[in-house]
Amino acid sequence: MTIVGVLALQGSFNEHIAALRRLGVKGVEIRKPEQLLNVASLIIPGGESTTMAKLAELHNLFPALREFVKMGKPVWGTCAGLIFLANKATGQKTGGQGLVGGLDCTVHRNFFGSQLQSFESELSIPELVSSEGGPETFRGVFIRAPAILDVGPEVQVLAHCPVSSNSNLHSSSSGEGKKEKDAESKVIVAVRQGNLLATAFHPELTSDNRWHSYFLKMAGDVEESSSSLESIGVNNSRFERSKSDLPIFI
Repeated sequence: MTIVGVLALQGSFNEHIAALRRLGVKGVEIRKPEQLLNVASLIIPGGESTTMAKLAELHNLFPALREFVKMGKPVWGTCAGLIFLANKATGQKTGGQGLVGGLDCTVHRNFFGSQLQSFESELSIPELVSSEGGPETFRGVFIRAPAILDVGPEVQVLAHCPVSSNSNLHSSSSGEGKKEKDAESKVIVAVRQGNLLATAFHPELTSDNRWHSYFLKMAGDVEESSSSLESIGVNNSRFERSKSDLPIFI
């Protein structure tokens, strides 16, 4: 059975493990540097990025996580995980936070505002549809979400999110990253760069497993695995959407 590590310091790691289980894949919780030696790919889940960074510092995880990325092992960051993977983050709390880095982009930590401004949006996902099939859109769940402000030349943009010109966005206590443009109509919310995948939203909080399937196939390509994920036997029920309440990350 395929085994995927899921960073389990805080946030929605259980939801990622459940999504992997639906695809016939075992997700194991990662809390210590030495546990990374037992997995070939890793998911960094959504949560409160500052809290996750403090816990990562406490457990001396940053050096091991950075080495994991540098070795070319597949890593997927969702929401707070996206912030972790970015080379640069704006809109941080006073004092900033540690980053793993590796993803050539700049993110704004709370681009979409506070917890109360969390929302869902239909996202156009042509690359995902090409790989996984299914509906042409994905219901993105954004919870106090970041967004990608700019990307490097080797970064592939996978999804944008529409942005209302009169929305109260780009809020931050430091005042950084306030690049409000009346003409702005969309912002980057999903990217891939080689072995790294990142989404500003939470696929693990839906029953549509296509992002998880995409990551597993991506990991297989990176690892030059000969095994085929088509044997998993996922049916169309993975496209059904649940009506669960949005969790609160504190």
